[in-house]
Amino acid sequence: MQLAFYFDQTRCIGCYTCVVACKDWYDIPAGPVSWRRVLTIERGKYPKLFVAFLSLSCFHCAQPACVAVCPVGAISKRKEDGIVVVRGDACLGKTSCGLCFEACPYGAPQFAAEEDAPMQKCNFCLERWAEGKKPVCVAGCPTRALDAGPIEEMEERYGKVREAAGFTYDEKVRPAVVFRPKPQVPVAAF
Repeated sequence: MQLAFYFDQTRCIGCYTCVVACKDWYDIPAGPVSWRRVLTIERGKYPKLFVAFLSLSCFHCAQPACVAVCPVGAISKRKEDGIVVVRGDACLGKTSCGLCFEACPYGAPQFAAEEDAPMQKCNFCLERWAEGKKPVCVAGCPTRALDAGPIEEMEERYGKVREAAGFTYDEKVRPAVVFRPKPQVPVAAF
């Protein structure tokens, strides 16, 4: 089984509740580390503008580039659910290594400001899954723009769209994510 995220770009309002919920749940201090991030995509010129938001985290890829490049085996992919996990105690840190950060096409590996801080990233809320609950980012989203579950269920429920504004699907790593992209229709002039 492979767990996956679903993101509905048409519903996201860029409120950052998913980011705050994750930081709060895991007691991640203010600073450079955010296991979930929200990007703003802006295109066009007035009066034909396009604005969308993109919620990003680790996408627990089918062939994670971070696992392949880790020289000490600190990153692994769980067979039972496809979640990519990190053993911080084995990680060499950003200053001494940082290969996972360079390899990931989605910027999922995160490092605290301290020298040689170990890599950390979204773990799909393993403890919540064990209790039969969705990840905290999904539970916290006020517009229900996020969902998570087995990839087959996400595809059956939402389709098989793999790209959205600001996101390009990488065939090599195959991120476990399904989208409902925001249509890029120009806004009519008044």
